[in-house]
Amino acid sequence: MEKQRIVILGGGFGGVYTASELMRRLTRYHKAKADLEVILVSEENYITFQPLLSEVVSGAVEQLHVISPIRRIAPGVQLYVRRVEKIDVENKTVQLAPGLTPRSETISYDHLVIALGNQLAHHMVPGLYEHAIPFKYLGDALRLRNHIVQMLEEASVCQDPEERKRLLTFTVAGGGFSGVECIAEMDDFLKKAVRAFPNIGPGDLRMVLIQSADRILPEMKENLASYADKLLRKRGIEILIGQRLHEVSADRAIMLDKQTKVEQTIMTRTVVATVPVEPHPVILDTPLEKEKGRVLVSDEMESTSHPGVWSLGDCAAVPSGEGYFSPPTAQYAVRQATLCAENILGTVLGKPRRQFKFAGLGKLASLGARSAVAEVFGFTFSGFFAWVMWRAIYVGKMPGLDRKVRVFIDWLKDFFLPRDITQLNVHNEQNVRREHLAAGQTLFHQGDFGDRLYFVVSGKLEIELDGKIVGTTGEGDVIGELALLSHIARTATVRAVDPTDLVSLPKDAFDSIIKYVPGAADAMAEIHQERLKKLQIEQPTADS
Repeated sequence: MEKQRIVILGGGFGGVYTASELMRRLTRYHKAKADLEVILVSEENYITFQPLLSEVVSGAVEQLHVISPIRRIAPGVQLYVRRVEKIDVENKTVQLAPGLTPRSETISYDHLVIALGNQLAHHMVPGLYEHAIPFKYLGDALRLRNHIVQMLEEASVCQDPEERKRLLTFTVAGGGFSGVECIAEMDDFLKKAVRAFPNIGPGDLRMVLIQSADRILPEMKENLASYADKLLRKRGIEILIGQRLHEVSADRAIMLDKQTKVEQTIMTRTVVATVPVEPHPVILDTPLEKEKGRVLVSDEMESTSHPGVWSLGDCAAVPSGEGYFSPPTAQYAVRQATLCAENILGTVLGKPRRQFKFAGLGKLASLGARSAVAEVFGFTFSGFFAWVMWRAIYVGKMPGLDRKVRVFIDWLKDFFLPRDITQLNVHNEQNVRREHLAAGQTLFHQGDFGDRLYFVVSGKLEIELDGKIVGTTGEGDVIGELALLSHIARTATVRAVDPTDLVSLPKDAFDSIIKYVPGAADAMAEIHQERLKKLQIEQPTADS
């Protein structure tokens, strides 16, 4: 008799704790353990304790201390560190992306647990993918921290006052738990970090929080949200209510007022995005019954349309037993995981199944600078006491004793030692990257150093030579080849007429292509001559 296979998709709280609970319970049933195989598929071999990500940005907690190895949390589980490509619920298979070898792998299952969470909806905001920093995973926190330090380093030597303002303006989109905690810790970190920069003071910093709802922290009671709003504003953080992030580019964030539909532009080099989010695209491609993109399950955690498929966490619409669907928080996901594991084993062993019912124990949000707001068992707390409660509760929830100890020591050191302001270049910029320009935004100026070649994906740009518009260019065209071919400065200014998307190639990659790809140099020279003819310019001086 072949083993029954339980496949769990997702390395967050829901997926990992389901695997952990299954392995724990299987130790009680030796026969069942011999007849069952538990597989967990995760893109990382660790689980991230997301409530502490903001403290990684500020340096209050070491980056490796907010992650825990999955193999230690769920010992005995068969782990695939892969991306999920496709779920076939009709044939009961899951297709995984290749690893080191260029072959995909297909896994069959008897029971499938979907806990893939959600992801940032890049397509809903032009330029979000190209220019905003998401805030969900450890890599995002490290990237944001390094970016913040880089902005300080650049601003400390910048002679252009307008560019200096852009470098020292930090914008966060989303006024929920993630957005509020992120900007609060950023503000706390930056005000301490600038002490090491003689040319920058706390008054030079501009912190902006964008919230589309009518208040921040809409998940919490209004009095706590109001307290948080007043405290953050008192520290100098601008909170823009009723504003939706509309467009992002390299040096600005454009917002749209939800009521008046009037646009407002913030000139900034830093945009952190915690919204908007959407379900995992793999889930959307399945025939599973859904509720607003989330897998609809019964109160026993099983799909309402496909028996043998279970779902939990952010990607599932789970009845809470209190008349509403469970909110996408860790405390719900962990309890859903326990029940899901119990019911799967109950199904396999022919034992009774239980219904999920949980009303939540409370909510907490850190506001930085040793303050927080908390709602626990119906009681509300704010300020320093709430901050102590926040830290005590979360260190207790950290998976693994070693991580609890490490985080506690980090917090203890933070009382006595200054925050680290070193920049670790762990985020390697893509050689080929996507870029977005807002209407009126300049791609490069006449006289700039020629560092990249641009391919226009969509939109329209105008070419200005010595203050005169000499032509336009658009979809399918190449921009900036003369400076790279002739090794000279940009000989024209190019700016977007409409919102424009581009793909760009750095100079060293361009040089390699010209040197080693047969015919590439001739093809690029021909493209340039065609443009000169189109613009009716006789001398090769217009770099487009």
